[in-house]
Amino acid sequence: MATQPGYDGRAIANFVLDYCDRKGRSVTNLALQKIIYFCHVWSLIELGRPLVRHKFEAWEFGPVLPYLYREFKDHDRSPITERATQLDPTDGKQRVVAYDFDEQTDSLLHRIAGFYSQMRAGDLVALSHVPGGPWHTVWNHGGRINPGMKIEDVKIAEFYSKASRPFSIQ
Repeated sequence: MATQPGYDGRAIANFVLDYCDRKGRSVTNLALQKIIYFCHVWSLIELGRPLVRHKFEAWEFGPVLPYLYREFKDHDRSPITERATQLDPTDGKQRVVAYDFDEQTDSLLHRIAGFYSQMRAGDLVALSHVPGGPWHTVWNHGGRINPGMKIEDVKIAEFYSKASRPFSIQ
């Protein structure tokens, strides 16, 4: 699939949050998770590579990057007002995770974040829960529900490669 491993989800989150700030759009943790998921989906389809290096998990309200959920969980349903951080190994201090994307990724992120960030969190959840989709298949696997279930990139690509794109490709 891809020769590059993808980006840290915190970098993608900070891009989305900065983008939405510039557009005057507030973003909750729930909405952020889904916007990042759909950016990842369309990176797999359009660029042929994963955007995020970590696997999404099937949680009750859709695909989640657990470390990102923990980063912003204190915001609950309120808009996120800070940026994701990481520990700087040189001095032990928390630093905002920077981002610097290649031109293709940057263009994709602007288009996808621009489209999905206009939607309500509940609508994003509904889109991620589409019957037969990757989240739906993992969550409803017929056994005991396990919130740690991984959503595999190959399943994401298989499903969404057949879906019509809900935004204009330019």
